[in-house]
Amino acid sequence: MTMTPSLSVRTVDYHTAGEPFRIILGGMPAIPGETVGARRVFAQRSEEIDRYRRLLCNEPRGHADMYGGFIVPPDDDGADLGVLFWHKDGFSTACGHGTIALGAWAVESGLVEAADDGVTTVTVDVPSGRVAARVERVGGRTTRVTFRNVPSYVIARGVTVSTSRGDVLVDLSYSGAIYASLRAADVGLAVTPEDYTELIAIGREVKWLLNDSAHARHPSDERLSGVYGTILFDELAATPSGPRQRNVTVFADGEVDRSPCGSGTGARVALLADDGTLLPEQTLRHESIVGTVFEAGFENGPAADHGVATVVPEVTGSAHKTGEHLFVLDADDELGTGFVLR
Repeated sequence: MTMTPSLSVRTVDYHTAGEPFRIILGGMPAIPGETVGARRVFAQRSEEIDRYRRLLCNEPRGHADMYGGFIVPPDDDGADLGVLFWHKDGFSTACGHGTIALGAWAVESGLVEAADDGVTTVTVDVPSGRVAARVERVGGRTTRVTFRNVPSYVIARGVTVSTSRGDVLVDLSYSGAIYASLRAADVGLAVTPEDYTELIAIGREVKWLLNDSAHARHPSDERLSGVYGTILFDELAATPSGPRQRNVTVFADGEVDRSPCGSGTGARVALLADDGTLLPEQTLRHESIVGTVFEAGFENGPAADHGVATVVPEVTGSAHKTGEHLFVLDADDELGTGFVLR
């Protein structure tokens, strides 16, 4: 019998609006590749690298809704760091809540020098491009972080999807990853913890019904193709500053974002800006299934490679450190890198 080698990995953990983000500080081998995008492809194909994802995401060290990132070199000197985002089913192309957490961590750890008062920009290379986190500090404490995403756009509106809950109309948009959006009420649900199980089921169903469709093909980079997540939302009474919605994003294969979802909020902003629900001078109040809040706006962006208009979403939230860990895998542990039950 082949003995599984022991491992020892250091991490620091944050949460952004309730959603976990585990940052690996040491104990991993280098991930080869000239760019962050290339490193993601390598990690997807490497049993050695994926072993670390499973170790840190799976039970008993993580759980089915765990999220984290491997810190890697940026594509060039224009960014402060690079990151490979991961979840229970693999490696994602974008993560807004993770970028917010990384901004807070980069400043609080001293990786990026920051004054005790003011705003410091942390620039991060992710598989979908270059993003930024503007970290606001008061008296040496981080008060909030604004995630500036890649140019985002509408893909399709009113796509009919035949589900187990009947035919529904779905909008698709891109904001570092492709998302499908639909009203929770259209499938007889509300974005509440009481409907949690049913929201997961229909979110998974819609994702997989659309994942291989023409709507889910990225126009210039096949690595960004596929529906990453389904956003189910409730319309709420507007605030004086703009529209208000509550959403739950069901991503990967049934994973639930506890936050309002950073890149998912960007995908919603693209749709709301397109139909005039969100104006340039307004702010979207975007709430999560657990009641946490992101605020979001946009600037007009450059035309995409395939000629469509884009917006550049900016999503503001906060992230907080929850712990530091030394995770170990004993060579005699019969569970190895662990398991997931969903």
